[in-house]
Amino acid sequence: MQTIAIKPQSISRPVSAEPLDADMKFRKLSKRLHRLTGQAVEQYRMIEDGDRIMVCLSGGKDSYTLLDMLQHLQRKAPISFELFAVNLDQKQPDYPEHVLPEYLAKNGVPFEILEQDTYSVVKRVIPANKTTCGLCSRLRRGHLYRYANENGFNKIALGHHRDDIVETLFLNMFHCATLKAMPPKLQSDDGKNTVIRPLALCNEADISVYAAQRSFPIIPCNLCGSQETLQRKMIKSMLQQWEREQPGRSENIFRALQN
Repeated sequence: MQTIAIKPQSISRPVSAEPLDADMKFRKLSKRLHRLTGQAVEQYRMIEDGDRIMVCLSGGKDSYTLLDMLQHLQRKAPISFELFAVNLDQKQPDYPEHVLPEYLAKNGVPFEILEQDTYSVVKRVIPANKTTCGLCSRLRRGHLYRYANENGFNKIALGHHRDDIVETLFLNMFHCATLKAMPPKLQSDDGKNTVIRPLALCNEADISVYAAQRSFPIIPCNLCGSQETLQRKMIKSMLQQWEREQPGRSENIFRALQN
């Protein structure tokens, strides 16, 4: 009996398409975040030629993404501006002091790590099981503002995004009876500092995915990040439920603030 050799045919394997799809999704995400950051900077006139910008890094997903977006803008923009990263080591327990310096040095970002034991102050002043975020943020802001003034930075960049702004609106409505949110650009009360929030048009879900894809070395907050009963987290949960019931609601609320 004669045997017939059959040549194996090339088979198109769908598994190879998966990495391509993931790569394409990440490129689209990156472009969207770059576009929205540039749009916010232009719309609110956040950055001008010759600015010295102090980028506040906490080690969280938002501040890493903020620095990444501003570095991209610095390379592409037709104007020249300086970026300088600053982190405040608040002496929280088990804080990994090496993470940010190693990341910033590796990426060629000029930086300084400030050390202030605000953790002990907060734990001494705030009773157990009470929210520490308010005092912690005020102490941190005071040290960072002072450093900016003493070192000639005319802009302070923070990593707040669209969801932070909407959440702040409801926090102030529910607990302070005021219609007030975080402005994308703000002149401090003493008139010495200009605070900018270049991620103001970006949503948290996109930032979370971007940070994970970029493998940023995230530093958790052991002081306040573990407090599950914070009012902000309750507001976040409420907004997420609304978003599930009616997608786009948070964006509409933000647009209402813009109007």
